[in-house]
Parts: sequence; structure tokens; C-alpha cells
Amino acid sequence: MILAGTYTSSVTTEWAMSLLVNHPEVLKKARAEIDAHVDQDCLIDEPDISKLHYLQAIISETFRLFPAVPLLLPHVSSDDCTIGGFNVPHGTILLVNAWAIHRDAKVWNDPTSFKPERFASGEVEGNKLMPFGMGRRTCPGVGLAQRVVGLALGSLIQCFEWERVTEKVVDLTEGIGLTMFKVESLEATCKARDIIMNNVLS
Repeated sequence: MILAGTYTSSVTTEWAMSLLVNHPEVLKKARAEIDAHVDQDCLIDEPDISKLHYLQAIISETFRLFPAVPLLLPHVSSDDCTIGGFNVPHGTILLVNAWAIHRDAKVWNDPTSFKPERFASGEVEGNKLMPFGMGRRTCPGVGLAQRVVGLALGSLIQCFEWERVTEKVVDLTEGIGLTMFKVESLEATCKARDIIMNNVLS
């Protein structure tokens, strides 16, 4: 569980940073929130994450656009049922395409755009976002993933100024596999902020 959670969390963090350097206005807003809610003499810590609603919205929007596992783990129907108008007999293996659901225009407004505000505004109902599955069979690592990604992403935003290497936007082409990775690894430039000079290097 730790191995799987570590890889998917690192993939999600890379997607989130790619989206942020492509949307510097979102990055600036996230940095301002962290600066406002975290003491300037302290590095971000786990208890701070619950206060950083915009950071959480960025993570949720990243999970929506680029779920680390686009096809959720297989389930087996325990009874005869109807799904999307199809009769499914009991014992059928079912695969849920979270990637397709997260980009469905019938479910989401402007589904292909990166808009963390959709989560900050309360537009999203709890059952629309399912990067970890739902119900009794949800991923047991959901709590770990949210904490690790929150701390990693929050620390990167708090400690460094980030920019694209060139004016060209970062390529968001997705790889093919059980885990959805970036085809081209993220390259970005960073400049240490005062907090890392004063609290980490000192």
C-alpha cells in the first residue's frame, strides 16, 4: 500500500505542478493563501492543510483532470442490476472509467479546463469526484494520498517561486498504462523564497 501510494502521489504532484506553472494566476493565489494562513517563520505542516481551502481545491481539480489510476480497480456485481441502461447479470466484472466521468460535459461545467474554483465554490457534489473509488471498496490509501500530496505541493509553493522554462506551455500529454503518467516529465525553473533561506538552509 505504501509503495503504490508513494508512486501515485508523486505522479499527482507532478500533474499539479504542471497545471500550476501553466496557470501562474492560480499559483499566485495558492501562494497568497499559504502566506496568509501559515506563520512566515514556519514551514507548512499537516495541521495547516485543513485551513488551505484553495490548495485543497487545486488538488481536487488535479485528481479530476488527471486521476492517477484512470480505470478504477475491477468490481464484481453481487446481484443482477442495470447500469446506464444495460442489464448486468450478477458475477460480471465491472470497470469504472474515472477519467471519462471526470471529463463528462453532462456532469461537469467546462470539463477540460483547469478551474480549482469549481471546488472552492461548492459546485461539486461529493459523488462526482471519484479518483479513489467510492463506497466500501474505496482505496484504503485515500487519507495518506491527500496528506502527502497536500504537504508536498504546499511545501513546493511555500518555499519556491516557480516558472516555466520557456514561454511555451508545459505539455500535458498523458501516458498509457494502469497509472497515468506524463509523457514528458515536468521541467520548470524555481527560485528559493526567503522562508527556505531562513528556516531550512539556516
